[in-house]
Amino acid sequence: MDKSELNFSKMGGLIPAVIQDSETGEVLMLAFQNQEAFEKTLESGEVYFFSRSRQKLWKKGETSGNVLRVVEIFADCDDDSVIIKVQHDPNLRVCHTGKRSCFFKSVQCRA
Repeated sequence: MDKSELNFSKMGGLIPAVIQDSETGEVLMLAFQNQEAFEKTLESGEVYFFSRSRQKLWKKGETSGNVLRVVEIFADCDDDSVIIKVQHDPNLRVCHTGKRSCFFKSVQCRA
């Protein structure tokens, strides 16, 4: 698909971007991209996001060193979210808490 087919209009100019380890399939994080962050990701091969709290573009790893390198990008069927499969040093931690993945808290289900 062409990058112009992505729909950034549904969430105020943002799309969810699921970050997945290309080798293990582990989901590492979820963040948001605006069109500029998505295009910078395509151009550079490193993942950029849009910070909703700071209202600015940021490159993953610019301060922590935990750079995420793009392997593949997939859009969903509605063209309003993406999975970005990345390659990164397995010793680095993606989550700002120091964990490998942002998804480490188990939620108990009553069913």
